[in-house]
Parts: sequence; C-alpha cells; structure tokens
Amino acid sequence: MSVEHVQARAAYADSVTLLQVSRRVGEVDGVLAAFVAMGTELNLDLVREMGFLIPDSAGANDLLIAIRADDDTALHAARAELDAALAPSPRTEGGHAEAAPRTTGSALRRHHADLVLVSVPGQFAFAEATDALDAGSDVMVFSDNMPIPQEIALKRRAAESGRLVMGPDCGTAVVGGAGLGFANAVQSGPVGIVAASGTGAQQLLCLLDAAGVGVSACLGVGGRDLSEAVGGLSTTAAMDVLDADPATELIVVVSKPPAASTAATIRARAASLGTPVVVGLLGAGEPDLTALAEAVLAQLGRDVPRWPMWGASGVPRAGALRGLYSGGTLCDEAMLIAADALGPVYSNIALRPDWALDASLRHGGHVMIDFGDDALTRGRPHPMIDPTLRLDRLGAEAADPAAAVVLLDVVLGHGAHPDPAAEIVPAVTSATDAGLQVVVAVIGSRGDPQRTAVQAERLAAAGAAVFASNAAAARHAVALVQR
Repeated sequence: MSVEHVQARAAYADSVTLLQVSRRVGEVDGVLAAFVAMGTELNLDLVREMGFLIPDSAGANDLLIAIRADDDTALHAARAELDAALAPSPRTEGGHAEAAPRTTGSALRRHHADLVLVSVPGQFAFAEATDALDAGSDVMVFSDNMPIPQEIALKRRAAESGRLVMGPDCGTAVVGGAGLGFANAVQSGPVGIVAASGTGAQQLLCLLDAAGVGVSACLGVGGRDLSEAVGGLSTTAAMDVLDADPATELIVVVSKPPAASTAATIRARAASLGTPVVVGLLGAGEPDLTALAEAVLAQLGRDVPRWPMWGASGVPRAGALRGLYSGGTLCDEAMLIAADALGPVYSNIALRPDWALDASLRHGGHVMIDFGDDALTRGRPHPMIDPTLRLDRLGAEAADPAAAVVLLDVVLGHGAHPDPAAEIVPAVTSATDAGLQVVVAVIGSRGDPQRTAVQAERLAAAGAAVFASNAAAARHAVALVQR
C-alpha cells in the first residue's frame, strides 16, 4: 500500500531549481510520484489531478511538496533527498551567515552585476527585471509567460537606458564564455549569435563547434521578439552590442519564423552595421539551420565538414511521419522540410491554422509535436530534462499501424538531462522491434558533459539512424516515408 507526504512550506525557490529537485526526488527507489513547486493555482490544480490532498492554507507564496511512495522506507529516503536538494548554502562573513537579500534591487546594491538572470514565475518576472535595469544591469529573463505588454515595456525601458534585455523565455545564452540556461559547451571564437530561438541557437552552436569554430557570445532574445507586436526590440539591440564588440568578426541572426515586417527591420539593421551579418530566419523558401551554419563557414573562409551521422535505417512499413520534439525551433525546421515534400503536417505549433492539432494531439496523417511548448510544460519539467511524455508517445506510435517513421531530437548540454540515452534507448529498442523506423537528431558539442558521440552511438546501437544535423535527420525521415 502506498504512502504519501504532502506539505506547504513558507519558502521560495526558482522554477529551474524546483524542476531539478522534483526529478531528484522522483528518481529515488520506490517513489511513485513527486512534485515540488511553488503553490500557484496551476500547480495546486496539477497536484490535485495527481490525487494528492492539499492543505487548505497552501498558496502562491508556499513551496508545495507532494510525494507518493511504495512504503515508509522509500518515503523517508525521498524526504531525505528533498532536504538535501533544498539545503541552503549560505555565504559566510566572519563566521556568520549573511542574510540573503530580499529583492533584486537590494542584491544589486550590495554587489553590482553586469548581467542579472531572472528565473521566477512569469507574473513576477517584470518587477525583478525592472529592478535590474534600474540598477544598471543587463537582464536575461529565463521565465516564460510574461504578458506581451510587459515585455514591450521592459524592452523599451532597456533601450532608453542603453541596456539589453534577453528574453523573456530566453532559454539559451553564452556570455563571457559561460553558458546560461540550456547551453552547450563551446570554445571562444569570432562568431556572435543573436537568437530568437533556444534550440535553433544550440543547433548552430553545435554545428559550428563540429567545424572547429567558436563564438564570442550567443545573445538569446526570446521567441516572441521577432513577432509583429514586439518588433525585434532586443534583436536590434543585441546586434548593436555585437557590432561594438572587437572580438566579434561575424554576426549571425537566427530565429523561428518571424513576422514579415520585423524580418524587414532586422535585414535593414544588418545592412547598416560595420560587422558582416548573416541572417537566418526560418520559413518557407528560407535556408535551414544547417545551411545557415554552412553559410557562416563560407563567410569565414572555412571548409564545411561532413556532418556526423551514426547508424542506419531499415525498410520502413507504409505509413505516416511522426515527430516528437523537445525544441520548438527544431520542430519548426523539421515541419518546413517535411511539408515541402509530404504536404500537410499537423502540429500543436502548426505552420498553418488549418494544420493545428486539437487537444488530443492526435491525427491520422503526418504529425509533429513540440513537447517543449508552454501548454505541455506547465507544472512539469521541460522535455530536455524529463523525456517521460515523449517516451510515452513513442510507445503509442510504435503500436499505431498508421505510423511508419518517428523523428526525435535529443538536445544535450548544461541544464539538459545528464544521460538521455539511458532513458531513450529502451523505448527506441521497443519501437524498432515493433517495426517502426526511428530517426534522431542529437544536438551536442564536443565538450558537452553527456559526451555527444557516446550518446549518439548508444542510440544507433538501439536501431536508430542518428544525425548531428536536424535538417539532415528530417530529410532522412521524409525519404523513409516516401520509400
């Protein structure tokens, strides 16, 4: 008989930390379910859906803890892991613990910082980011779900003070040689990247790394920056920052499909800069991310390598293509390639309104799902950290006679799952044994802690065809379906 522990503590921790804590507790032997998050209405509803009884007093300022385990021994071990994961590491001065500052502004008055990373629930991110700007710092807003009017106001405020806002929903950046958010381990070099996409930036970083080219910086600006409403406010500011950087010899702008008016603004700004700019804005008729990397290498006078691949595919059964992605830009890229060859591709981030999936995320035709979309990550770890939802869907596709080929991305680097192959390989083996062909794009650098080549080789040994280029993986999957 299972046992439970439910508690609402008067405490706070940021969302990234709590995602990692939930995973650590959930991996304890004998734990059936674990959820550690701030007690927002959404999270309270999610915990109720998991069957837990929540204290009536629990609220948004409480740390909500819910654990279900096989027995008391497992529950005790889970609580010990929780306490260890949440244990404070106070800074000391003269042998006494230094009280933590209570606001971003007070922290910056104590110790100025050139860059502040904001990772709080989206409704609170604007206040903290404004605090940072007013203190004279640039800001990276990792948080998502900030209302667009607040994003616009924040970026206009930054422009007035000559500061830079990266985000909101900025998942990847490299600043001063340090990776922030989900970032790959890459060397310093001549290329400065401005990215309105997280996994698009990571694909570009990793392909350049495979070609022996490093970066001076990667400045993420958030996925909505190139929308018509925001108008590229941070993209143009970031381009100006890199143009003034003597270490940057070439600027690259990469984005998921932008608004046409904003794309024109970005191209006009690029033409006005003293530093050469290569613009890569995904869309119909535009170059894919691998072609963008090759254009960068050509601009630098570098040879284009043979992009790595591992394994091979068998003969697929007749049926449809199914893409199960953790990266929205990689999903966009794959859909553009597939739709050009196969026709309609249905998705939760559809290229066209009439190709949108309903809430079931099911369709008998070609389907690609972005499991990193906000609607699928509310109250749960991002699929780069926890592949559970994707692996459940992979099992369902293996059992679906209408599916022939499944296309996956596996994104490595700091912040991502420490060993994704350990969880994905059994599911790939089962799928290939059932007659499904599996194609994987592994997005990783030579220096990533997961060891990119090792991850790829393990996936290939399980029967998958593995590519370092997402575009090459998508074209291979399309060719299998056509075959």
